[in-house]
Amino acid sequence: MKKLIVLLLTLAVFASCQNNKKKSDKTVKKISITAAGATFPMPFYNQLISDYATKTGIQITYGGIGSGGGIRSLKDKVVDFGATDAFLTDAQAAELSAPIVHIPTCLGAVVLAYNLPGVTSLKLKNEVLAKIFMGEIKKWNDAQIKADNPGNNLPDLNISVIYRSDGSGTTFIFSDYMSKISEKWAKDIGTGKSLNWPIGMGAKGNPGVAGTIKQTEGAFGYIGSEYAFAQKLPFVSLQNKAGNFIEPSVQSISAAAKADIPADTRVMLTNSSDPDAYPISAFTWIILYKEQAYSDRSRQQAEETIKFLDWLIGADAQTIAQKVDYAPLPEKVAGLAKDILKSVTYNGEAILK
Repeated sequence: MKKLIVLLLTLAVFASCQNNKKKSDKTVKKISITAAGATFPMPFYNQLISDYATKTGIQITYGGIGSGGGIRSLKDKVVDFGATDAFLTDAQAAELSAPIVHIPTCLGAVVLAYNLPGVTSLKLKNEVLAKIFMGEIKKWNDAQIKADNPGNNLPDLNISVIYRSDGSGTTFIFSDYMSKISEKWAKDIGTGKSLNWPIGMGAKGNPGVAGTIKQTEGAFGYIGSEYAFAQKLPFVSLQNKAGNFIEPSVQSISAAAKADIPADTRVMLTNSSDPDAYPISAFTWIILYKEQAYSDRSRQQAEETIKFLDWLIGADAQTIAQKVDYAPLPEKVAGLAKDILKSVTYNGEAILK
């Protein structure tokens, strides 16, 4: 009888361990990651998320609500991480409840897309670009546009400027560039995620701007390059700082990152002096709290978040960037991103060893 009781107790303990293991396994499978922010890198992120789910079973939800929305979501602690094309200044970061880190994920380009039937190529000088967005050049057949586009049959058609209506890192990148090439722009309009536009019509998100341009003859607006590719929209060759007219490509975007990059990677790459650089190129970042033990956040949740981000900046994920028309992180920048990720902690202990 005693042997039977011992056997039953042993089986009960074993069954309990198995049940606990199953519960633990289920807990792992139930971990999901939530993020929100920039639409600029969204095609890249969507591809990564799909591939990562297939690889690991971890479900990640990403909401493309603009960089401003991503920052607010992190501030409100309703996401595991935010995404922004505009890095936070020290003053902006101080508005959050705890220190954050910036993780660069890839490079992209902001392009000037247009809708002019029969016109498949267009060059613009910086001063002409500024005058269009400030309402000083109103027609597509203006002499200042025609001067650099001989042979183009530019129509007597109003230029319909389209801009982002939401708080946008794409707007920040574009306006940062405009402030560098035009003193008047810098003085009257400035740099920011949201601007007081002198002319034009707003649309929400990069998809909204791309869709509006495609549907509006005579339209002209700034969008992430991938959206121009997806909508088959022609875009402008822009004059860079060296005076060369450059189209966005993986090579010309990467050339903009040849500058010195600070350890925290918070730098704007617009108006690069490299003669081969596309002038409106930029990093895009994921932002997250440096200390992950907050709001009853489990260590497992923090670990899975960091695992994903570590994979994102690694070679396999960066190879995907080029396939979806973004430029991968230069090796040096990927190394800086890894160092930053190693500084993220849970209860003061580094998560990534």
